[in-house]
Amino acid sequence: MGLSPEARAFTAGLLVSNSAPHLGTAVTGRRHLTPFGRNSGPAVNLVWGLVNLTGGLLLLRTVAQAEGTDQKWYSRLVAFESGCAVFAMWMAVTEKALSVIRTRD
Repeated sequence: MGLSPEARAFTAGLLVSNSAPHLGTAVTGRRHLTPFGRNSGPAVNLVWGLVNLTGGLLLLRTVAQAEGTDQKWYSRLVAFESGCAVFAMWMAVTEKALSVIRTRD
């Protein structure tokens, strides 16, 4: 049993949003956290950003090809945007928590 189109759209929103900081880090030549290490270099961030972007876009493609998309696309668009918003909130909370931890050290 596969995920519903709305669940795939939500996951695509998470992945596409996650690609942005990694691609930005790669372009600026900085280091950033990835699953491969806390201090991953630009090349690793480029690969990880592209993996996230590609995965998100492939999921969106499956959502767009789902049957009856002309009537249901609005709910899927809301699901995609919800995934983006959840990722943004998660990043804001974790960055705030990390800044508090860093100031204690």
